Amino acid sequence: MGALIIKNGHVFDPSQNLDLKIDILIRNGVFEKIGSASDFAADGIESFDAEGMMVFPGLIDMHVHFREPGMEAQETVASGSAAAVAGGFTSVACMPNTDPALDSEAAMGFVYKEAEKAGLANVFPMGAITAGRKGEELAEMGQMAAAGAVAFTDDGTAVPTAGLLRRAMSYAKMLGKPIVEHCEDPSLSGSGAMNEGYVSTSLGLPGIPSESEEVIVARDVALARLTGAHLHVQHISTRGSVEIIRRAKAEGINVTAEVTPHHLVLTDECIKGYDPNFKVSPPLRSQDDINACIEGLKDGTIEVIASDHAPHLAEAKELEFQFAPCGILGLEATVGVLYNELIHTGKLTLKEMIPAMTTAPSDIININRGRIKCGLPADITVIDPNHEWTIDANKFKSKSRNCPYNGRAVKGKTVATIVAGNVVYKA
Repeated sequence: MGALIIKNGHVFDPSQNLDLKIDILIRNGVFEKIGSASDFAADGIESFDAEGMMVFPGLIDMHVHFREPGMEAQETVASGSAAAVAGGFTSVACMPNTDPALDSEAAMGFVYKEAEKAGLANVFPMGAITAGRKGEELAEMGQMAAAGAVAFTDDGTAVPTAGLLRRAMSYAKMLGKPIVEHCEDPSLSGSGAMNEGYVSTSLGLPGIPSESEEVIVARDVALARLTGAHLHVQHISTRGSVEIIRRAKAEGINVTAEVTPHHLVLTDECIKGYDPNFKVSPPLRSQDDINACIEGLKDGTIEVIASDHAPHLAEAKELEFQFAPCGILGLEATVGVLYNELIHTGKLTLKEMIPAMTTAPSDIININRGRIKCGLPADITVIDPNHEWTIDANKFKSKSRNCPYNGRAVKGKTVATIVAGNVVYKA
């Protein structure tokens, strides 16, 4: 590893009180100095000119699906890593709903090995809570934690019984890892395909009520109170869920939460064209739910923005809406969508958005990143906030193309991604 100077950029890192035009010296993969390049003895050191750009701590996405092993045609650790850095993400946490599930020490090692071979983003695996994600017995959580699992989740489904989840939370607390839950009651969701309400009725599609999410959020919060474990609620989508978590925090319960870009900018009205690329789990909700999630981000009820990047084959997404799988691509569109729909419109400030994509996810999964601080790994995301472009899924690094933002004109683009001092992506 050599040295690199990031110069002339506007460095923004609220965690370090950085909001100014300043230069950064990186050496041997870590931040060495923050100041003026003229003070760095810069002779012979490579430089990156970020004039007119915003320089952020490397963005972190703690909810992605890389599909490997078992579904490599949709995505692999390598292709997902390429998509991550193209979108500006230096670190990601991948979900265990692969085939076979990431539920063992060997599985953790496999992910780390594949990420190292790709040499792009930092990839941190989450281990399954239950063996095979079958919801019957606990997986070997201790062994997975020792092998580098950053959290435990049966992502895609909630742990089915309170007793089993209580035991999982007790183990996770002992291991110092969060329990990460997809909160959905299948007995309420049934065969639902979209948010239950006026739009689902008008379209003749079976609906999923908000209560399907909220009853599991409430159950899991109660168990977090009982066990003292750290509960992280994935992709919350309803006003009721936000309110449950807000009350839990006021009570002192150790609960954190995330929201996706699509649950911040897209409503169930988008489904009027029956385009399966808008089919997600949890489903797109109402504008009132979006407003509640934005309020939750602004007041700290929701700490994290995560993409829930979920690749699918084109032929699967070409099925009728009701029968198509849930999930959309997120990594390569997130920055443009968030800037265009939330930052440039004033709905969120950078001081509200950037911690939700850097320090908060870093602290939740304990990876010691997401800050421009001397001695820490030198991960950087460089964004041109005024770059106007059109999202084109056919140009994505991902293997899949299921992106509801395809063809959308946005303003704000990742222009460079730096991981451990290495420029791994440049637009």
